[in-house]
Amino acid sequence: MSVETTPTEPDVEALGAALGEAIRDLPEYEAFEAAQRTVENDPDVQSKISTFERIRQEFMMARQTGTASQEDLQELQSTQEELHAMEPMAEFLEAKSELAQRLESINRAISEPLAVDFGGEAGGCCQD
Repeated sequence: MSVETTPTEPDVEALGAALGEAIRDLPEYEAFEAAQRTVENDPDVQSKISTFERIRQEFMMARQTGTASQEDLQELQSTQEELHAMEPMAEFLEAKSELAQRLESINRAISEPLAVDFGGEAGGCCQD
């Protein structure tokens, strides 16, 4: 009489933790973290972010009440362009974009054998 054995199920949680650690060690992630710290510690960038957020909130309120003008929109866009043109912010946005591209590549690698968009739809129950 023989006893059937089943292959050992992989510890998916441990693999997930290892993947998270590997992502944390990616050059793109490290560049993103460094750029984020620079933005957070730059008083000029923080001041411009505050100004942009204030103008954005004012614009959103004006839009909700129907009083937003083309000039309000132009002011918002101009302030955003000024913020994005600041070197630390431009470097942060570039690092963020490069990290997002790398994470999308990882998502595709995970999703391919599952026949589902792991990062986009794996948690949904009622997708069309």
